[in-house]
Amino acid sequence: MSAADDQLGARVRALAGAVEAIDGRGTPDVVAKAKAVVERAGERVAFSGSYTVVAFAGATGSGKSSLFNAVTGTDLAHVAVRRPTTSKAMGVSWGGQLPHELLDWLEITKRHLVPSGPNEFSDLLLIDLPDHDSTELTHRLTVDRLVQLVDALIWVVDPQKYADAALHDGYLKQLAPYAEVMLVVLNQADRLAPAELDCCLSDLRRLLDSEGLRATPIMSTSALRGTGIPELREALARTVANKQAMARRLSADVGVSAAALATDLGGNPAPFVSDSARHNVIRVLGEAAGVPVVVDGVRGAWRRRGAVATGWPFVTWLARLRPDPLKKLRLDLTPADHSPTELNRTSLPKASSVQRARVEQGLRELTDSAAEGLPRGWAQGLRDASRSSQSLLLDRLDTAIAGADLTVRRGTWWWAIFGVLQWLLIAAVLVGVGWLFANPVLGAMGLPSIPAVLWYGIPAGTWLLVGGVLAGILLGVLGGALVEIGANSHARAARRSLDAAIAAVVTDEVLAPVQAELDRFQRAHAAVRAAQG
Repeated sequence: MSAADDQLGARVRALAGAVEAIDGRGTPDVVAKAKAVVERAGERVAFSGSYTVVAFAGATGSGKSSLFNAVTGTDLAHVAVRRPTTSKAMGVSWGGQLPHELLDWLEITKRHLVPSGPNEFSDLLLIDLPDHDSTELTHRLTVDRLVQLVDALIWVVDPQKYADAALHDGYLKQLAPYAEVMLVVLNQADRLAPAELDCCLSDLRRLLDSEGLRATPIMSTSALRGTGIPELREALARTVANKQAMARRLSADVGVSAAALATDLGGNPAPFVSDSARHNVIRVLGEAAGVPVVVDGVRGAWRRRGAVATGWPFVTWLARLRPDPLKKLRLDLTPADHSPTELNRTSLPKASSVQRARVEQGLRELTDSAAEGLPRGWAQGLRDASRSSQSLLLDRLDTAIAGADLTVRRGTWWWAIFGVLQWLLIAAVLVGVGWLFANPVLGAMGLPSIPAVLWYGIPAGTWLLVGGVLAGILLGVLGGALVEIGANSHARAARRSLDAAIAAVVTDEVLAPVQAELDRFQRAHAAVRAAQG
């Protein structure tokens, strides 16, 4: 296998990769044509890569069948006054055996073998096509089908209709990428004087050049007189000997399809998800899932629990009457808080219609920013990718919130110290009360009284009572201030933890599918470039 064949194989594989990536996103007709090229290339090589398939094509009255007979040295092609003459495509090959599999693939039932030993046409399959301007639709359809399959084309024209629009607009202009595997033959040259023939050939050359067919050679022949037949046979022999017609034809097919796919993809810069769009959709989905509610719950739970642990015991019972915000949301539960028949899910309020609308808006802004400049099919693919898990998205977010580390139980070690101090002060208050009222009670009972102890002229019991109350209140105020600082700090920490949990879900369920779609677009572009060579 030559380097050119290796390169062609690589381009065909790249085109197959491009088709796979673009299928369902690009224009269906363009993708279908490229897919057909991939299939056709594989089939053509598999059936008979050693044969060169050349077709004679021409209009009614151009003398195509006569020229076919002159070149093959047979009378296989029917020549008659009735038009059109060629009703079905006919295949002719030389040697000892027909390439039946190749002919079956071409769907040619009329087939003839010219028995011969090894010669310049041994690997040639020559096809006589029906007239491309036939009034019979089946004839034209056969021409259109085989023009897409053969390796090389010889267009036979005559002096009267060489500039016919049916030929140039219907075929030659569209086949400009295949200029190297085509030959235009001006037949019936015997009808023209030498000067007229030169003028006719010059005009034909000008027409072909204007249609992008500069690489297509032209020649003149006369099937009647045999003029130009040896030169035409020699051109065919060179084509067969070079064994490049099939590769050039397939290379042109791949190039045309790759160019069409490149146009369909567009030439805009590579799309990407901007950081602002990424952060915005995470924020919006977090709000819809209830992150602000949970953050406020962490702050409120810390305030309540801290007040109960560090506050003045005579008033902390009021704080105990308020429900714990996190437990109300079924968050930060201990094993004892769980019911054996309940799932460990939150009790966050369902997203409101406004929040759902914001989710839709956030997803739309995400895909709109990423899809800017993309073709319609790819933009729709991005939108579908962003919503591929939308039905389960809020449930996944709720689960993420339930599993997030809210850090509520951290940093509470000092609460115990404040609690011990508060109860010591309560003990001092009780001792002070007992000391103040002990002597009257003892006196009423006829028991000896406790000696009075004065500090700065004030009974010690009074000091214990008043001091314990004031110190307890001051300690409670200090504890409340510290609890408030801790509540805000833990709320910020919880926000970070929740944002990370929400971001992980959004990345998996929204951003990853969107990025996969963008990566697919990049693969398509790279494959198309490789197919273009």
